[in-house]
Amino acid sequence: MFDTAKLQFIFIILLPLRHEYSFSHDFICMKKVIDHIRESKKTAFSFEVLPPLKGNSICRIYDIIDKLKEFIPQYINITSHHGEFIERTNPDGTVSRVNIRKRPGSVAIASAIQNKYGITAVPHVICKGFTKEETEYALIDLNFLGIHDLLILRGDAKNLEKGVNPSLYHDYATELQLQVNNFNKGIALDGSTFEGIDTPFSYGMACYPEKHEDAPSMESDLFYAREKVRNGADYLVTQMFFENAKYFSFVERLRNEGITVPVIPGIKPIVFMNQLTVLPKVFHSEIPEPLAAELRKCKTDAQAVEAGAEWSIMQCKELIKNGAPSIHFYTFMATDSVRRIAKEIY
Repeated sequence: MFDTAKLQFIFIILLPLRHEYSFSHDFICMKKVIDHIRESKKTAFSFEVLPPLKGNSICRIYDIIDKLKEFIPQYINITSHHGEFIERTNPDGTVSRVNIRKRPGSVAIASAIQNKYGITAVPHVICKGFTKEETEYALIDLNFLGIHDLLILRGDAKNLEKGVNPSLYHDYATELQLQVNNFNKGIALDGSTFEGIDTPFSYGMACYPEKHEDAPSMESDLFYAREKVRNGADYLVTQMFFENAKYFSFVERLRNEGITVPVIPGIKPIVFMNQLTVLPKVFHSEIPEPLAAELRKCKTDAQAVEAGAEWSIMQCKELIKNGAPSIHFYTFMATDSVRRIAKEIY
C-alpha cells in the first residue's frame, strides 16, 4: 500500500489522465467531503470501490465509476486492505505463512481517480496491517499528491501476520486519528516538526447504528462516537444497516449527546441469497423480517438481486425524505444494483 518510490513513478504517469495537460490548481484544491455535503442542495451520492486483486488493472475501477458517474458522485471512497495470511505446508514438511491477498495501494488508486475524473477521492486509512511509520509515509504521499480527504478506520483484525511487534501498530481508530491530527500540525511520529501541510487532512470516521461487535454497550459506542467528533472527525459514516428506524434512532441519540456533524447512512444492496445469513454473521447487521421473508422466497441469486434492490430503493427514498445528508453505497459485487437504485432516487 505505502511504497513511496512507486508512488513517485505513478504520479508522473497519472498526470496525463487529466483533461488538462498542465498542472492545474484544481489538482491541489479539490473540494472536501464535508464541503460537498454542506453545500449540496440535495442528498449527496457517493460510493466506495475495492482495489482489484493482484494482476488486475485499474480499468476494473474505471468500469465501476463509468457506470455510476452520471449520478454525479460527490466523492468516491477507496477501501484499504492488509494482506491475509494462511499456513501452507511445503514439500519438505515445513510450514510457511503465505500472503494470499495482495491489492494495489489505495493511495495510488485515489490519485488515479481524482486526476482522471476530477472527483474527490477518499482513501481509507486503517490501523490493522499497517505500521505507524507506514501510515506516516502514506500521509506524506497523499499530501504530495493533493489528496486531502480520508476515512479513518480500525480495519479488520482477522488473518494478520503473526509474530509482529504490537507497539508498531495502532490498536484503535481513535489512536490513528491522533496521528493524523499531529501530522496536520506538522508533527512527525518521532516528535520532529516539518512544514508543507498547506491543506490539512479532513476526515470522516465510522459509527454503528447496531453497536460495534466489540463494544460492551450502545452507550460505549456513543461515547467513542463523541470522542471521534470531539477530536476532529468532520462526519461519521455508518456500518451497513437494513432497517432505517435504527439509523434514525441512532442519529437522534447522537444529537442528544451534542454530536451535530453529518451522519452518513451506508447502504449495501443484497445480491446473493446467502447474504441473508452471511451479512449478519460478518457485519453484525440485522436483516429485518420483511426483507428476510422476501429473500427466503428466492430460488436464484437473480431473484435475490431484485429483492435487494427493491428494499434498498425503499430505504433510500425514506432516508432522503427524512433529510439524510448523503447516502454512501457499498458497491462490492453490487455495482449494477447501485446503478438501478440511483436511477430511482437521483
